[in-house]
Amino acid sequence: MKKLLTISLLIVFTSLSAFTLFAVDKSDNSGEIPVFEPLPIHPRIEQAIAFFLPKMHYKHQQVDDELSMQMLDFYLEMLDNQHLYFLKSDIDEFEQYRYTLDDALRNGDLRAAYSIFNRFIQRFEERMAYVKSCLKTPFDFEKKDYYQLDRKNAPWVKTSAELDSIWKKRLKNEALSLKLTGKKWNDIVKRLQKRYTNMEKQMKKTQSEDVFQIYMNAFAQTFDPHTNYMSPKTSDDFKIRMSLSLEGIGASLRTEDDYTKVVEIIPGGPADRSGLLHPNDRIVAVGQGKDGELVDIIGWRIDDVVQLIRGPKGTTVRLQIIPADASLSDPPKTITLVRDKIKLSDRAAKSDTLEIEHNGKKYRFGVINIPDFYLDYEAMRKGQKDYASTSRDVERLLKQLQGANVDGIIIDLRRNGGGFLSEAVDLTGLFIKEGPVVQVRDSRGRVKVERDTDKKLVYDGPLAVLVDRFSASASEIFAAAIQDYNRGIIVGTQTFGKGTVQNIMPLSRMFPYSKDKLGQIKFTVAKFYRITGASTQNIGVLPDITIPSRFDVMEVGESSEKNALLWDEIDPVSFKPFNTELDKLIPRLARQHEARVQNSREFKLLMKEIEQLKKDREKNKVSLNLEERKKLREEREARKKQLDEIHKKTGHNKNEDFYML
Repeated sequence: MKKLLTISLLIVFTSLSAFTLFAVDKSDNSGEIPVFEPLPIHPRIEQAIAFFLPKMHYKHQQVDDELSMQMLDFYLEMLDNQHLYFLKSDIDEFEQYRYTLDDALRNGDLRAAYSIFNRFIQRFEERMAYVKSCLKTPFDFEKKDYYQLDRKNAPWVKTSAELDSIWKKRLKNEALSLKLTGKKWNDIVKRLQKRYTNMEKQMKKTQSEDVFQIYMNAFAQTFDPHTNYMSPKTSDDFKIRMSLSLEGIGASLRTEDDYTKVVEIIPGGPADRSGLLHPNDRIVAVGQGKDGELVDIIGWRIDDVVQLIRGPKGTTVRLQIIPADASLSDPPKTITLVRDKIKLSDRAAKSDTLEIEHNGKKYRFGVINIPDFYLDYEAMRKGQKDYASTSRDVERLLKQLQGANVDGIIIDLRRNGGGFLSEAVDLTGLFIKEGPVVQVRDSRGRVKVERDTDKKLVYDGPLAVLVDRFSASASEIFAAAIQDYNRGIIVGTQTFGKGTVQNIMPLSRMFPYSKDKLGQIKFTVAKFYRITGASTQNIGVLPDITIPSRFDVMEVGESSEKNALLWDEIDPVSFKPFNTELDKLIPRLARQHEARVQNSREFKLLMKEIEQLKKDREKNKVSLNLEERKKLREEREARKKQLDEIHKKTGHNKNEDFYML
């Protein structure tokens, strides 16, 4: 019974709350500006969700004026995050709803939602008309000018003329990026015209269900970033993703600021195996086969992008991407992936050995890479003896490595987004005799302690755990337990900080007699706490030995999410530390690490790259002068070339951040 209860606490893979912005495939070719109205079922669903979430969500947030204020801001942000469409007069007009959306939710009133969205469609059409007129005249790339890349904190502009100026710079920046790839003016114009024509076509596919989904997610986001409403179409796509039966590249995507952004790389999939695609990369074009045309997808609906990327097993797809760690002036690069089905065996833990020489002595370490915390639940339920699970597979690998007389074990949890809670507990149990591993507090305030009750100790030797900013949920539970027990050393960067559990409820439960196809709600039901009482939420796990990463300067992790639940703590539980001497050893190891990396050319180049990336992001602007952009690109490529040369000499993987291990 206990096993079944812990298994039910599945840590949802996606670390970021991702939902489809426009998610219906039916096209409208009328050419007219659509006017949207709610469907008859929408007011009832609105009332049901408004009643359900405050009672069942971990936060127990009240539907009041404060929520109304926040909800309006979220809705406007979802529609116009970069302040490129609405005028200040629109925003002033929408202020009439600031303290009334809570009442509207309870009453099933959706007039504000659709009124604001219809104004957005009007402003969108105005911008598309300006784009067509602006591209008639070539841009002057010799003039010294700059474009503000991130406008989410910029004030709303007062006039259409001011928006015209901003959009002209936006188009000039896009044109300059294409020019740097060698394209002529006529080709640039054709590419941009096609891009924005496609954006218009995508917008005309919008239906009432899409508007309702965005609006209800503005409500859901007032609770936390992992709570959302999924329309019937989005629910179906979510089920496909979670079943892992999809033939494609193995990546979770979402739309953000007209770009298709990578949210998560599925362990064992083509993208994961290639090492070419990473979270926060932006996909700007998709091509079929080795030489098919690269189709520009900027501004596309996410479901249409997915249809381009999906395909039969064994076929090739090319993606043009802007890497997450790319400089603002870098042109996109093209990668090639072969589609495949994602199998449980592809996600299995794997081991290798690492041999190094230190102070004239040779050492051999066992390295176990764990992509995620998996469990073949159906096979286990049927009583099959050799069902796959993280803890069972790692136990087998540990015994093999001990048979090879390794001097220590390294558990690699980098980019491990989570999985089954029970597996995190059982994995911890391989390295300790017995004891508490994690505390789980539910929405009623009840605390349950998940324990390792098996006194078997599989491995008691030296242990290090590698983590990065994408190590989340179950990874953080394991790393935190190892750290709290003084069982091993945590090396890397601050982890993601997702210390919450989500549940999914189909809306059909609220409307058992409805003939309409309904969606579902994903909402936060519990929170994780370390055995010391500290939460892993928001802050994550801080490493004992820190190695800087390019992702340190990016908006990655729970703390970068708006309205994320805060860090807090509860009472600790009693446990016995494994090694009382480790606390004294770690400061000495940290000093030795710092001394070593200061003499490393590779480390210095990496730090220089991180510092430059930080400066670029702080400037938040990019030059629109051709010569300046060329110079920036050449400097960036020179630094990359230096790092690549060192990688070839050392044999390190240039896609990894931890060059010094």
